[in-house]
Amino acid sequence: MGLVSLSERGWIKFDNDPDILDWVHYIQPTAAGIAKDPKQKALWLRHGDTWFVGVNSLPNDPAGSVAEGPQLKGAVVDFLIKLHGPIALDRAQISVIYPGYPAFDGTETEVAHRYRKNRCGAHVDGLRSEGLNRRRFIHEPHQYVLGLPTVGYNVQASPMVVWEGSHHIIRAAFKSVLDDIPVAQWNSIDLTKVYHEARRKCFDQCEQISILAKPGECYLLHRLALHGIAPWPEEVAPIDHGRMVVYFRPEGDGNLINWLNGSY
Repeated sequence: MGLVSLSERGWIKFDNDPDILDWVHYIQPTAAGIAKDPKQKALWLRHGDTWFVGVNSLPNDPAGSVAEGPQLKGAVVDFLIKLHGPIALDRAQISVIYPGYPAFDGTETEVAHRYRKNRCGAHVDGLRSEGLNRRRFIHEPHQYVLGLPTVGYNVQASPMVVWEGSHHIIRAAFKSVLDDIPVAQWNSIDLTKVYHEARRKCFDQCEQISILAKPGECYLLHRLALHGIAPWPEEVAPIDHGRMVVYFRPEGDGNLINWLNGSY
C-alpha cells in the first residue's frame, strides 16, 4: 500500500514509530539550539524573522546520527531502503516556522510574497532559479523529501501542503522538453515555461492537502511533488520554539534519468 500511495498520490504518512520518536527526542535539543544560535539566526532567518530556513544545519552523519545518538531507523527507513538501497542521508534541514509567517520584509518582490501567501510558495525541489528573471534549471535532484516533526502543532500552524497527484503533471511537463535532449545537457535547459504551466495545471486539477504529523510520525513526498508551507494565521496561537520539522532530501547518485522517470 505504501508504494502504491506514494506512486499515485505523491506522498505518504507513516504512523507513530518508537524508533523515529527516540531519534526525534535525541536530536530535538540540538536542533532547537541551532535555531536559537545568534550566528545561525543571522544566516537563516527569513521573511521578517518568521522562518528559520536552516538548510543542511543539523550535524548528522549519513546514517542520521547526531554525536553519539541513535541512527535514523524505523518503518520509513526500511521502506526507503527497498526503494533506493542503503541509506546515505544529507545533513538535514532544520525548518522552523514562527507565528505570522510569511511576514513581508522587502527581501522578495510583492508578487513573490503574494504567491507565498496565496499559493503557499508552491514549488518542486531540485529546480534552481537563476538571475533577475528567476529562470528555472535542474539543480540538486533529490531522491525524496522526508519530513520529521519535532514538536506537536495545530493543522493551522503553517503545515506542509502538497498538491496530491501533482508529480504526474510535473513529470509529464518535464518529459515533454527533456525526452528529446541528451541527458548530459539537461542541467542547462531552461524549464521555466513548462514548469509554470504545469504548476497552474496542478492548482486547477489537484487537491491541496495539509499534512498534520506529530513527533514519532513522519511523511514522505515524491521528489517531483508540488508542495509548500501554508501561512500562519494571526488567530492561531503560537507554539513554544515555533513549528519545527527536520527534512532529509538526499541527492543520491545524480542519475537524472532515474530522477525524472524512476520506478515510482
